[in-house]
Amino acid sequence: MIKLKTNVKCGACVASITPEMDKIAPNQWNVDLSHPDRILEVAGDLEEDAVKAALQRAGYQGESI
Repeated sequence: MIKLKTNVKCGACVASITPEMDKIAPNQWNVDLSHPDRILEVAGDLEEDAVKAALQRAGYQGESI
């Protein structure tokens, strides 16, 4: 499980990252919008750098926690 602190702030932001996230981890990710750090959790056999790159392609940032 990969967990990243993100700057994804709302449902519209989640909608913006969905196409990129679904390319690398379809149905295996979630953003906890109720957490102050907006934690993105990604399940599966992925590299953290691939998840960060997908966020960046959508215009967002992810930090290791």
